[in-house]
Amino acid sequence: MGPSALRIANLGPLLLKLGHEVRNIGNLEIPDRDSVPNAARAIDLLPAITTVCTRLAALTADAIRAGDTPLILGGDHSLAMGSVAGVSTAFAERGEAIGLLWLDAHGDVNTPESSPSGNIHGMPLAHLLGHGDPGLAGIAIPGPAVRAEHLALVGVRDLDQGERENARRFGVRVFTMREIDERGLKAVMTDALAVVCNGTAGFHLSCDADWIDPQEAPGVGTPVRGGATFREAHLAMEMVADTRKMVSMEMVEINPVIDDHNRTAELCVHLMTSALGLRIL
Repeated sequence: MGPSALRIANLGPLLLKLGHEVRNIGNLEIPDRDSVPNAARAIDLLPAITTVCTRLAALTADAIRAGDTPLILGGDHSLAMGSVAGVSTAFAERGEAIGLLWLDAHGDVNTPESSPSGNIHGMPLAHLLGHGDPGLAGIAIPGPAVRAEHLALVGVRDLDQGERENARRFGVRVFTMREIDERGLKAVMTDALAVVCNGTAGFHLSCDADWIDPQEAPGVGTPVRGGATFREAHLAMEMVADTRKMVSMEMVEINPVIDDHNRTAELCVHLMTSALGLRIL
């Protein structure tokens, strides 16, 4: 229901107003959870999610080859294993690498072995870095989809113990909310953007709505207090736009069932327009 909520919040018309050409290809068909056999645990959904992510990778790769900017709406953050892999594949065909800017309250660097819950949406970064399940880690051609030196996590404030160990072991640059508190969002984003732009053809922006404080964005599945403010979130997106190096983007984890009058979707739509060029002046 997340993509529908974003469309209802006028994403398409607002992008057209900014001067972009917009082609909406609709929702990617996915199996209903109840239709997946023997899915008693979250980890049992891994084969079905791998299939969906592989389909999504084909779509994002084709969009990049066509000169478009894929904008992916979600939904569960596990979809990033497909979206980023496809973008990476298309750029690798040109001999180029991509960066990855990950805005999230969580680290998402669990593997099936380290995850205490088995939830796949806590594992996309590990797999994009080439760790974990071979099927999910091998969607990008060639793999891994992203190198650790081209990856920056911003806004993190909730990590499992296994994720802490994985982040150190994988060599991931993590900018926590404490660092944002101490240094300010502008300084942190300046450093993060330098990481994802250095030695790359551009970067993919993966934005989990829960990186924003739940007072501003209540319609998320795993809210964590103490996130980015309304203005910090917009500043981050405006700085992304200033680089002119964002090649693709996703906005995920919007759950209208627990939202307040579609507030979260409306905020996220305006954040996307900021990332795609909306300016105050």
